[in-house]
Amino acid sequence: MRRALLGGLVFLLSFSVLTRAQETTPPAAAAPDYVIGPGDLLSIVVYDAPDLSRDVRVSAKGFIQLPLLPDPIQADGRTPEELADVLAHEFQQRQILRNPQVTVLVKEFKSRPVAVLGAVKRPQMVPVLGPMNLLQVLSAVEGLTDDAGGRIYVTRGAGLRELPATPGEVGEPENPGPRTLVVDVRDLMEMRDPAANVPVYAGDMITVPRAGVIYVVGAVNKPGGFLLRDRREQVSILQAVALAENMTGTARPGDAVIVRRPPGTGKEETIPVDVGQILARRAPDQHLQENDILFIPDSAFKKGLRRAAEAAIQITTGLVIWGRR
Repeated sequence: MRRALLGGLVFLLSFSVLTRAQETTPPAAAAPDYVIGPGDLLSIVVYDAPDLSRDVRVSAKGFIQLPLLPDPIQADGRTPEELADVLAHEFQQRQILRNPQVTVLVKEFKSRPVAVLGAVKRPQMVPVLGPMNLLQVLSAVEGLTDDAGGRIYVTRGAGLRELPATPGEVGEPENPGPRTLVVDVRDLMEMRDPAANVPVYAGDMITVPRAGVIYVVGAVNKPGGFLLRDRREQVSILQAVALAENMTGTARPGDAVIVRRPPGTGKEETIPVDVGQILARRAPDQHLQENDILFIPDSAFKKGLRRAAEAAIQITTGLVIWGRR
């Protein structure tokens, strides 16, 4: 009997502690410039007026209704601080309170989720119902794809309501401004820098550009595509041959070609290059561009350079993409 009573008392105490913990859980933090939208749940606290303090949901038209205020108050398009000033003015003007002190906090962010674009497995709008960090958001989209680049861009207050038509095709911002945080993928994933796991707020946009790729095909020991750490990285012909684990014994490095498709032109260039002379340091090394194909023919290959280049393009279809991170 005593054990039963003791067990019941422990249960009641535990339940009471949990209930108090849930009741005292603070509302979710919002970015300083967060703009309230329809569907958001607001916690309105009026100092020394508990009857006026309450949680209210912003209507579909963007308004909230509070007791003693006859007209709905527009919340949509205002920051929490701006809405608090408006409410304080209303209470004072209608002589409800002499010196009202109002605080507005966002408890649930329904109007402005986090947009996740680019090289992630499930690009989507992630709802933010409480404090989140970058790793939690990436987990919600099932992580990065194998061809993700080396940097992640977090843009504060982007305010996207829906994803673009092609959410996977995004590039790096050319000039990231002060509202864009740049996070190194290795620092984040390998926990080398705890500061890389930045907080994420409602309305933010997370962009993960795909890494650039160069291809090395033909008479090499490890043909395939090799990921660049980012699209600005430059890989020389010497480095490309090293990534492909050197040439085979029957390679014809003097007849190698670079197949290049300049973006936006729809054209194709075939650039002869003597890899043998470069390896012997008798010719200057050259840098490959993103999506370049370095084709090193085999001595048994007796066809013209043009057909060799066309074959190289066909070979790249279905090639293994080797990671470099």
